[in-house]
Amino acid sequence: MADLARELALELERWEAAGLRRTLAAPREGSVDLVSNDTLGLARHPAVIAAARAALERAGAGGRASRLLGGGSSDHVAAERACADWLGCEAALLFPSGYQANLGVIGALVRRGDALFSDERNHASLVDGARLSRARVHVHRHLDLAELEAGLARAADARRRLVVTEGVFSMDGDAPDLARLAELCARHDAWLLVDEAHSVGLLGPQGSGAWNAAGVEQEGVLAARIVTGGKALGVAGAFVCGSALLCEHLVQRARGFVFTTAPTPATAAALAAAIGLARGMDAERAHVRELAGELARRLRLPAPAAAILQVGVGSAERAVELAATLDRRGLDVRAVRPPTVPPGRSGLRVVLHAFNSAAEVDELARALDGVETVREEERGSRALERALFVVGTDTGVGKTVVSALLLRAAKRLGAAAYWKPVQTGTDSDTGAVGALTEAAPHELLRPAWSLPLAASPHEAARAAGKAIEPRHLMDGLGGLLRLLPDARIVVELAGGLLVPYRVEPTVETQADWLERTAPPLVLVARSGLGTLNHTLLTLEALRARHLEPRALFLVGEPHDSNRETLRTLGRPARVYELPFLADLTPIALDDWLDRNDVLEVLRP
Repeated sequence: MADLARELALELERWEAAGLRRTLAAPREGSVDLVSNDTLGLARHPAVIAAARAALERAGAGGRASRLLGGGSSDHVAAERACADWLGCEAALLFPSGYQANLGVIGALVRRGDALFSDERNHASLVDGARLSRARVHVHRHLDLAELEAGLARAADARRRLVVTEGVFSMDGDAPDLARLAELCARHDAWLLVDEAHSVGLLGPQGSGAWNAAGVEQEGVLAARIVTGGKALGVAGAFVCGSALLCEHLVQRARGFVFTTAPTPATAAALAAAIGLARGMDAERAHVRELAGELARRLRLPAPAAAILQVGVGSAERAVELAATLDRRGLDVRAVRPPTVPPGRSGLRVVLHAFNSAAEVDELARALDGVETVREEERGSRALERALFVVGTDTGVGKTVVSALLLRAAKRLGAAAYWKPVQTGTDSDTGAVGALTEAAPHELLRPAWSLPLAASPHEAARAAGKAIEPRHLMDGLGGLLRLLPDARIVVELAGGLLVPYRVEPTVETQADWLERTAPPLVLVARSGLGTLNHTLLTLEALRARHLEPRALFLVGEPHDSNRETLRTLGRPARVYELPFLADLTPIALDDWLDRNDVLEVLRP
């Protein structure tokens, strides 16, 4: 039997070695608070404390039971009415925490057979709510409305479609375009859920949140808003705000409400008092946003949507070092590291407050002066638009012939070249493409790795005593694009999408390389038996990495049923059929190209 204590200790050691181990640090007395979410300073407001004290004396210390089993009090009803009136909703329902509210409302709205769309930077509670709902979850790249719309279109057959976003993102401090999101939802018959945790109190009329600030006129798309009580309101708990019918539905179906002891009466009373105060704090809101904007300007960062700035520094170790340096200067700023943020995006999360002064912000800006910040890696750059990747569902599906077709077509548009970064086996795909396209030697680029064993790239490299370094592949492609500034380059990958380049010290697949760079690509699959499963799984794997093929090429004897099934279920932008050619020659390729227009696939 495994020793649990030893296994846990080893796991903690691994986290420590990676610079990711955390400790429960007490509030730093005397330090300048640039970390808490108490943005309006209401946690210590005398009126909020007095309301909580009065409720304690009147109704006792505990919620006593769930609301459906006699828990709660008149204070809960008063707080819900206050929140609904503030946001301009019909009703609100109070949960013990924002985490429970998000899990509760998502689980009550969608289930198996539905489609849920989530921004990749959404808070963990939204992510977990999506996973637990059993709906089909589609994660789109941060604020990428084009990817979201494509996903909504593909999910037209789902019973329900729910789009989930934050009003202000909790780590990045930026915000979505809620008006455009609402338009998309209306166009695709979807609902929208907005977590207002970091926007309520700071944005909108009387601090009523990002949705009201956006002035969205679209009717019928807003399913719910989440208002957490532990941020700008300075207390705890969370409200789900929406229609009276929604709240009635949650009373029946939201497990985080039905099976949880009610928040304490003191919490509910304090929330009602905090809402009343927050509505009149326009000067404080303006002060917070002014401080945040000034700090962003001083640090040369994008202007934040509300009170949060992330100062990205890259490594977890560097983030921890910076936080310790600031602590020694009396500035309480904490490091954010994976899994809170993705690997490579560690940094400092700075929160400005109504009680912070311009002098304190100046001190922080001076302390961070000269710190090199890390911007996100640019994906899909204009140079990469000239590279078209040919990806396969498997080996032997016809990628080389499709690559030859695309090179032949590209040559009709101007300068073009072919590159197979990793060649395994003694048969040269570069030579085959050259013969099929009558390409000149300078149009056939040398592979970065030529490995004699006909096997997966990682196995062929190991047999040759070599190691494939994916970063060198990207550097090599960049060099080719610079060397051939006017040429389109057709890049053929080896085998299927998920074959590995290496498995040690970390796994690195072809899909990982594509995900980091997001180049244009096409997918090649068999037309016959087995293609449905292989092709749909490969499309799913691509889209999970935010990659959308420009076209699907089906190679082999035409199969009408398979083609139409893939159109319906896979929804590729274009489908081409390439039957087996009796004479595989440049003339045969030209004949196919004369009957099939692939120029849109090649254009940037």
